[in-house]
Amino acid sequence: MENLGVLLGAYAFIFGARVIDMSLDVLRILMLMRDKKVLASVVGFFEVTVFVIALNEVLKGGLDDTGKVLAYAGGFATGNFVGSIIEGKLAMGYLSLQVFPPPQLEQRFVTALRQHGFGVTTVSGQGRDGERVILFVTLKRKNLNRAITLLDDLHPNVFFTISDARHIKGGVFPAAKR
Repeated sequence: MENLGVLLGAYAFIFGARVIDMSLDVLRILMLMRDKKVLASVVGFFEVTVFVIALNEVLKGGLDDTGKVLAYAGGFATGNFVGSIIEGKLAMGYLSLQVFPPPQLEQRFVTALRQHGFGVTTVSGQGRDGERVILFVTLKRKNLNRAITLLDDLHPNVFFTISDARHIKGGVFPAAKR
């Protein structure tokens, strides 16, 4: 019975270490994408330390213990999931939102976005059905849900795209809530 406790403890350790390791991996990649090289290096140091310790535990006695392999793989999968949740909560960085409002609602969209503190730049473009106005909005990731809710309130089927904005300088952003 004591052997079973030790074995289950090893499985739990491997699983937990992989969850931590992979969560750190997601954060390290996020830091690299946000050009935070020093912070990414520090996170990477701890990530690989936990990884090596977990891998060592898996390899003790060979790879004949399926439970260790499953704990390792389960920790990997769960760590990716947990890391993505943490990344979503941190909401670091900026996004570029391009909105293609119906022609008759262009000014309504511009006014509403600006009233909510978003900077909006309008550009004329040519679409399949003729001239269209495209609204460009650069926003903090933490304000994305607010912007999407506003767009949905204005027109539930409005077409928009979102892309990552790696570097920005200047701009107009909603004031932080106090």
